[in-house]
Amino acid sequence: MDFNEADKKLIVELQAGLPLVSRPFAELGERVGLSEAQVLGRVREWKEAGVLRRLGAALRHRKVGYSGNALLVWKIPEDRVGEVGKKFAALPEVSHCYERQVLPQWPYSLYTMVHGATEEACLALAKKLVDLAGVSEHDYDVLYSYAELKKSSMEYFAD
Repeated sequence: MDFNEADKKLIVELQAGLPLVSRPFAELGERVGLSEAQVLGRVREWKEAGVLRRLGAALRHRKVGYSGNALLVWKIPEDRVGEVGKKFAALPEVSHCYERQVLPQWPYSLYTMVHGATEEACLALAKKLVDLAGVSEHDYDVLYSYAELKKSSMEYFAD
């Protein structure tokens, strides 16, 4: 897809996040010289073309009191990964859910990121997921996050 200069400016603005105003797309349009309708039209076109997957909000979980953060890694049989992954991904407590290739030295096929007020809360959630998946206590491990070293999205057309 070809992007003109206005498109590139709009993409840069979208990457920075939506302004916290009643009409964020009108505000973005003012910044880049487009109307609100033009901004919404371009976003819709990019979505329909598959260029833009989604617009989403990013919560800084540590800043709102969720200091217990854990990556739960799961040994799920290959024929059940899709089924179990969909169950996990549907839970509001799971922020990320990915399938990965199993390696001889690392037998985990499914990864879920969970957040809680404490590490104990994450562990309690892990036990809930064990029951939901119908696996044993030996089929997962918990990797806690102790520091957030970087949190950013890919940036396009940045100087």
